[in-house]
Amino acid sequence: MKQTGCSGYAYTLDFAEKWNADDHLSIHDDLYVWITQDALRYLDGMTVDYIKKGLNEQFDFVNPNETARCGCGESFTV
Repeated sequence: MKQTGCSGYAYTLDFAEKWNADDHLSIHDDLYVWITQDALRYLDGMTVDYIKKGLNEQFDFVNPNETARCGCGESFTV
């Protein structure tokens, strides 16, 4: 998660080459997800789905903490 866009924040995914001891670790099967301590309060209860429709593929973030999302869907407010 990073600050950007017209609504404030955007979801970001990246490979973690290193992490802090206080980062939150979530494990599902063989997938390890590191979440920084600052972002954890904004992402609590969020689910992430991978959707493939025809030629389009995307991650769908469903966050119960969102209060608004910009028109293009690139950023959100909590």
